[in-house]
Amino acid sequence: MADDPYALLGVPRTATEQQIRSAFLKLAKTSHPDVNPGDKKAEERFKAISGAHDLLSDPVKRARFDRGEIDATGQDTPSRGYHRPGGAQYANGDMDDILASMFGQARGAARPQRGADQRYTLNVSFLDAARGATQRLALPGGGDLNVQIPPGTETGQTLRLRGKGRPGTAGGPAGDALIEITVLSHPLFRRDGRDIHLDLPISLGESVLGGRVAVPTVAGTVTMAIPPGSDSGTKLRLRGKGLPGADGQSPGDAYATLRVVVGPADDALRDFLRDWAPGQAFDPRSGLPKE
Repeated sequence: MADDPYALLGVPRTATEQQIRSAFLKLAKTSHPDVNPGDKKAEERFKAISGAHDLLSDPVKRARFDRGEIDATGQDTPSRGYHRPGGAQYANGDMDDILASMFGQARGAARPQRGADQRYTLNVSFLDAARGATQRLALPGGGDLNVQIPPGTETGQTLRLRGKGRPGTAGGPAGDALIEITVLSHPLFRRDGRDIHLDLPISLGESVLGGRVAVPTVAGTVTMAIPPGSDSGTKLRLRGKGLPGADGQSPGDAYATLRVVVGPADDALRDFLRDWAPGQAFDPRSGLPKE
């Protein structure tokens, strides 16, 4: 080794630790034995700059060298140093990962890398999103994915299919497929959290007399009692007939808002209404503001 480690690394005696480190890495890129296989001179150069870096990167050794207490060979072998076969001493242990990464690529030993995630969008019918279903997603480049739609899925929710993204490299795992859901509207049902709302047409007779009517829900048709004298706008609840609960939550409810539909009136109804005189005068517009 030359007498002056500063000269070997090409740095001044006032160099900082970072400058010393940078100078060593720059020289190592051209002198490392892995880059120069079989070149004895390159191995000797690398041995020399490694020894110089080993000495100057240790504050205690550097101070002793600057005071003339030790020579450039360094009488105490660094405890963190190590030797390759043949006796060539390399850099401190904290440089191992940097050099392995730098020269591993030069040898073609690429590290395994996870594949990239792939993003898709998927339109789902209202009832499939409410009840849960399996839907096939056609991929742009060919092929398809079977997507499991959990019950109660809503617009904006992203489903993750692990390992269905781009393949990894050098044995790394594949990425994931991320599927953003758009739930399509329904002609009857409206969603509010886990509750379902619908408008339910009833006849004039059902409105006045009451009765039991069939009501569609996301889980199927059920029977509901209409109280006598129910007006349009009356909201009736079907407990537990909304969307299924998640993570131990109770299911939502269904709310049916009644809409009275008179329909075609026959002669008997018209005659009855002409002759009918209620016991008390009733003005359905009595609550409207007066000008």
